[in-house]
Amino acid sequence: MTSVLRRSELALPACNDHMFGKALASGADLVFLDLEDATPESLKEESREKAIGALNDLDWGRTVRAVRINGLDTQWCHDDIIEVVTRAGNRLDTIVVPKACTARDVWWVDLLLTQLETKLGLDRRIRLEVLIEEVEGLANAEEIAKASSRVDALIFGVGDFSLSQGARVDTNFEPLGDYPGDFWHYARAKVIVAARIAGIVAIDAPFPDYGNTEGYERDARRASLLGYTGKWAIHPVQVPIANTVYSPTAGEIALAERNIAAYRDAEAAGRGAVGVDGVLVDAAHVKMAQATLARAALIEGSPAR
Repeated sequence: MTSVLRRSELALPACNDHMFGKALASGADLVFLDLEDATPESLKEESREKAIGALNDLDWGRTVRAVRINGLDTQWCHDDIIEVVTRAGNRLDTIVVPKACTARDVWWVDLLLTQLETKLGLDRRIRLEVLIEEVEGLANAEEIAKASSRVDALIFGVGDFSLSQGARVDTNFEPLGDYPGDFWHYARAKVIVAARIAGIVAIDAPFPDYGNTEGYERDARRASLLGYTGKWAIHPVQVPIANTVYSPTAGEIALAERNIAAYRDAEAAGRGAVGVDGVLVDAAHVKMAQATLARAALIEGSPAR
């Protein structure tokens, strides 16, 4: 898995420049200026200009700088990429690609970015995060995840996916009737498996009911148990919740350190697996502990970008 910190990804309508300062001060690991669904058609070009200005002129600190472009099937996508990269490419970390249906969609964005980076002489590659939010995209998730070395995250986009699947859900994308278990378990599981096959991270879906912080935390914890390393936020109030849920606890860190120490002591004494507080610890547990400590170290000391 790539060493990227993406516990919280805050969506920010690119047309709402009065919100920019608050979003950048929210503590989110990544903030993306949304040129797609959060921006009305009448404001697409104006919002693109605001996004370019925000990238160039605002202090983003450690926050990852991202833009969600319009869909590849729209008239705005081509100009989104060319204008933003040409005028602010050296200040852009990530492009979020919506509604990817096949690996070819990712390949097209990759190729255009390669041409622009070469032409402009940019000294680092712009990364991609790809939304799985169509049934075709879910079916092709493994190929999409491996379509470009720029891709470092898959995102489960539950909103458009609900429409694509024809699901009967409310405005928070929850089922309108009784349903046993997690309504979106299959889609979430397929996205995380595809991401892990490609060695990248998976980011969970937005939770529009931002007044329901308990519900947001519940969804975040369920996704984290599956292996997701972060979640979208559509309001700054959700950011600290995601940052907490997707960070190892003090207890998890202490247990990881204890298990590694016990196993190393046993190894030095010529033994293999060892018992710690009545629980077996073997090489697989050591790998799990090392992953926990590596994530804690990333959160503690490494730049988010």
